[in-house]
Amino acid sequence: MQIPIFTVDAFTNRPFSGNPAAVCLLENDLDEDLHQKIATEMNLSETAFIRKLKPGDDFTKSSCFGLRWFTPANEVPLCGHATLASAAVLFHVQKNTNSVLTFVTLSGELKARQVKDHIVLDLPLYTAYPQELKEVEELIKAAVGDMIVQDVCYSPDTKKLLVRLSDTYERSVLEDLKVSAQRFLSAEKTGKVKGLILTVKGNSSGTGHDFYSRYFAPWYGVLEDPVTGSAHAVLSSYWSEQLGKKEMLAFQCSRRGGELKISVRTDGRVDIAGQTAVVLKGNLTF
Repeated sequence: MQIPIFTVDAFTNRPFSGNPAAVCLLENDLDEDLHQKIATEMNLSETAFIRKLKPGDDFTKSSCFGLRWFTPANEVPLCGHATLASAAVLFHVQKNTNSVLTFVTLSGELKARQVKDHIVLDLPLYTAYPQELKEVEELIKAAVGDMIVQDVCYSPDTKKLLVRLSDTYERSVLEDLKVSAQRFLSAEKTGKVKGLILTVKGNSSGTGHDFYSRYFAPWYGVLEDPVTGSAHAVLSSYWSEQLGKKEMLAFQCSRRGGELKISVRTDGRVDIAGQTAVVLKGNLTF
């Protein structure tokens, strides 16, 4: 059996930066257990599987596909960067002729469209609510030690904890922070938190970034994710309210780094735009 597979760096226009995702094009149904085996083999934070919804569908002409995402450990309900990567494979490699693609996913229908040299994802917007500090104190201590924390919020829809560091800290402090995400697993065992977002306010006077972040999900087998669309579905809601802005520019400052253009909409959703670089094309053979 052969399955076309691609590696795409998302939220960047340069190879070997941004967030890499593997993308598989499924002509036929795949045995359920093979999804996880392939994702574990690829060993990237996400492997996406695009499938045809009807036998007569075509990767070049059809506008609606099924989409699933797997980490090396398990399936996840939403992944922004692997959706961006999937759209890039359809638009740029398969030369799909539609202006908008719709993906049927565990998080409902997600749309992707091309706008100049960016692909824009239409994602759900998730509210993060104030979180009682003492309930997550051990996890925060494991993440940032004695650093000053300005705000802690929790998104019940995504099980993500957002920790905002003091505005006195610059981007470089977040970048230089040494995090042992493996320790998070012993600090948080309740199942309440499945992802930890660390964020700091940017210096957006002029053309700078409005906010910076890093994201950790060892509960899903991902110690640190380089650039995370789903985390920005939470961050967009939080920072839009904090800054009083609907249009924002964000940077996730992992070692690879990546930039996201954000537009918070009035219908409870968010447009997140990024660029991509296709770095590998091949076939899985088994």
